Amino acid sequence: MWALTLVSLCQFLDASVANVALPHMQAELGASGDAISWVLTSFIIAGGLATPIAGWLSDRVGSRRVFLGATTMFLAASALCGAATALPEMVAFRLLQGTAAALMGPLSQTIMFDVNPPSKQAGAMALWGGVAMIAPISGPFIGGFITDQLNWRWVFYINLPVGIPALGVMWWLLPSRPLVRRKLDRWGFALIALGLGALQLLLDRGQERDWFNSWEIIIEMVVAGSCLWMFLVRTAASPSPLFRRELFTNPNFVSGMVFMAALGVVNIALSATLPTFYEQVLGYPVMTTGLLMAPRGIGMAITMFFVSRLVRRVDFRAPIAVGFAIISVAMLMMSHWTLDMGFRTIVVASFVQGLGMGLIFTPMNLAAFGSLAPELRTDGSSLLGLFRSLGGSFGISFIVTMLARTGKVAHADLSAHLSASTLPAVDMAGFVAMGQNAGGGVMAMLDGEVTRQAAMMAYVDNFYLLAWVMLALVPLPYLLGRKAPKPAMFSR
Repeated sequence: MWALTLVSLCQFLDASVANVALPHMQAELGASGDAISWVLTSFIIAGGLATPIAGWLSDRVGSRRVFLGATTMFLAASALCGAATALPEMVAFRLLQGTAAALMGPLSQTIMFDVNPPSKQAGAMALWGGVAMIAPISGPFIGGFITDQLNWRWVFYINLPVGIPALGVMWWLLPSRPLVRRKLDRWGFALIALGLGALQLLLDRGQERDWFNSWEIIIEMVVAGSCLWMFLVRTAASPSPLFRRELFTNPNFVSGMVFMAALGVVNIALSATLPTFYEQVLGYPVMTTGLLMAPRGIGMAITMFFVSRLVRRVDFRAPIAVGFAIISVAMLMMSHWTLDMGFRTIVVASFVQGLGMGLIFTPMNLAAFGSLAPELRTDGSSLLGLFRSLGGSFGISFIVTMLARTGKVAHADLSAHLSASTLPAVDMAGFVAMGQNAGGGVMAMLDGEVTRQAAMMAYVDNFYLLAWVMLALVPLPYLLGRKAPKPAMFSR
């Protein structure tokens, strides 16, 4: 379990650890600002393409072989990313790394469940869930620290001293699930892979391309919608679909996918956008930004530790509902943030948010994943991970778009109120009369401060909106069945 936890830590960290190192990569690899973003996009797209096939590979080839092979490929790709000398090489190696990570995620959760008896499955899910939730939050801080102290290449090299010993332990001890003669639905896989790839591109590049004013985004939307619709039709009609139909007749599991998407919005999307807020709006350095992200992880670790024991004694729906309520309160606290607030205000709100997220993940996994028969677990884990990632992608795209649009509106409103009466200490007419050379610098400083104030207003509006979204989710867990069935373990 500890070896599995270590390689899972490397896998989940690599989804966000490279974010803060992008400017350093851009300079050394000679890439443009738009092109360097493919270092992140390629990893995400590869994950979306490979995740749906994880269940079939596990059944046909064997979970042990697939997991060990994927871990070996992940570590080799990490070494190649660290040694890359040009952007095309880096993107190719990140595609390889993302493919391996997409296979490792579902299998690691499945193995955690399989190797533990029912009495210990809550604790195992808390351990795995802690890594899955806290690692993306810690990524920017760890990436910034490594980049500052060593260089950006060690963001990838650091996986090797952690992953290689863990791989050796798993080679020695890891069991395998029974093999299943299962036919691959090639058309189904092609449809969902193409649909998810187009959807990820649409979400990643939508704001940059001004959404539906761009033919690229329109084409990606049509491809994504068409392929995913045809995939659903084929899943309903095919005698051997890519994902077994029993998954979609389990109400707890279907609800779990929805809640995982909502959790992805809060965890992954905020983890990706808050560092930018701390650095660009509040002006904190990278290391301070990383430290300000830590309280969320601490809060999650605390509640995950206790909730694994709590779910044995109480209705599993109660911690989920309370978790969403706490997140709503935390987002409401964040909607009162200001530019002159102190560290304590940020730390308290972030810690409270982490407490809420920690209450949701373990009982939701037990309700959704624990209600599945053993042979469905790998497919189920793939879908849960896929929906968590999609929720994060939707959340990032939505937040970035809303920030851009509400920021423009706020900038226009604030600018309209700049006058001699609102700024008595600034002789605006005099600076304008001086011309571009003399007064341009002062006017640029004023515009920069207006932009910063507008950005703060945009973030506050988004926090307030997310508070209401989380509050709306509070009663929904009670639509689930009161108790999830507990299927037997595999015999070994």
